[in-house]
Amino acid sequence: MVVNSTDENEVGTDTGYGRKSELKAFDDSKAGVKGLVDAGVTKIPRMFYCGQVNLSETSPSDSKLTIPIIDLKDIYINSVSRTEVIGKRQDACQNWGFFQLINHEIPIDMLDEIINGIRQFHELETGVKKGVVLIQ
Repeated sequence: MVVNSTDENEVGTDTGYGRKSELKAFDDSKAGVKGLVDAGVTKIPRMFYCGQVNLSETSPSDSKLTIPIIDLKDIYINSVSRTEVIGKRQDACQNWGFFQLINHEIPIDMLDEIINGIRQFHELETGVKKGVVLIQ
């Protein structure tokens, strides 16, 4: 995998930069961020830059800086609530890539097991991870 690193100030100045191909190579490597660290990368690769955000121009209550929260309360008894949740989830996935779920009723010990399993997966050798097929 070839990863180009760059200085923050250089982002967007090179019109020949192939972010799409760099992201594909990163995904195809199945090594993840841990693979970058293991490979000795010391600067954040250019593919992860999204431009400059001036945080001093925004307030903490600015909706652009708020993680979407999706409340699952009453989704099984209220069809309007269920429809709203579906719309919020779709928006969060398309515009953010992540969200926080509340009132999901998943026990804490099960969440801890999930997090532990994810951690164990990411600590595997890259060759082992390459053999894992992820559902898309």
